[in-house]
Amino acid sequence: LRTHQWCFILFNVLLFHVLLFGADLLEEYFLRSLPLSYTDAKTLEIRERARKLDVDSLKANLSHTVSSTATCSHQEIFLLILVCSSPENRTRRNVIRQTWGNVTDARGYAVLTLFALGKPASVTTQLEISEESQKHRDIIEGSFIDSPETQTQKVLMSLEWTVSFCPHARYILKTDEDVFVGVTSLAGYLLSLTQLEDIYLGRVVHQGMPNRDPASPAFVPTHQYSEEFYPDYCAGSAFVMSQDVARKVLVAAQEVPVLVPPEIFVGICAKKAGVTPMHSSRFAGEKHISYNRCCYKFIFTSSNMKEGELVKDWKETSDGKDCSL
Repeated sequence: LRTHQWCFILFNVLLFHVLLFGADLLEEYFLRSLPLSYTDAKTLEIRERARKLDVDSLKANLSHTVSSTATCSHQEIFLLILVCSSPENRTRRNVIRQTWGNVTDARGYAVLTLFALGKPASVTTQLEISEESQKHRDIIEGSFIDSPETQTQKVLMSLEWTVSFCPHARYILKTDEDVFVGVTSLAGYLLSLTQLEDIYLGRVVHQGMPNRDPASPAFVPTHQYSEEFYPDYCAGSAFVMSQDVARKVLVAAQEVPVLVPPEIFVGICAKKAGVTPMHSSRFAGEKHISYNRCCYKFIFTSSNMKEGELVKDWKETSDGKDCSL
């Protein structure tokens, strides 16, 4: 080939990679919101109360409402993964335990995966959960009935348990049971962060609107939330927060109605505490990303995964083979 033809081919290769990774870099490093200047008195109060939070008092109140055989060692947990699961989905929990939930070390740092549940309506299912909990010692169970209306309560319970019993966890990933999590790639990204506090990371949703349709299950009346738009928040399928943000959310939560969806609840609390969500397009949000081995080694999450897909994709992405650019 002639020189100009080689130049044309090289230009197209470079252009392809710029388009492939450019949007991600632009979102993560240039469009990230600037930190707030904490001049609001209420924000400063919430942050100070979070810093002085009485963990013993929180733990005492929790003991009456939460049943848990899960333990968090006194050594520092780099990444604590809290999977919001339905009581009846034991098979799904076992698949997670056999795949990405089986990772206990990422780049030399400790990882712990636990499951957060509400109580089932069936006594038989409750007996099965008690047996499962004793066997795996990785279940946190609230005293409320698990339902679509109590999902915010489940997330709040999970954060209360974390702050009370796992205060050494540096980062907390809240995720759903139908999500593929690239634990190693996420841990690598978190290790690269230079900001150590106020980490609230995920796929950021801008100007989300409350559902005002009374016939909808997601209906939010104006007396619960009166603004036209929600504050920016991270999509609920998976997001990360640092330990200090978990404490700030708990303090701010005392003034936020728990009847809004869980991801929006966390976003509202974060805003009250002066925490700005950080965006990364490596979180899929609510979307399922078409499988590609190297893509799945790069992304942090993909939603709407079937059990068979989870096993197959995890096996292929854990084979140790590297991917070229």
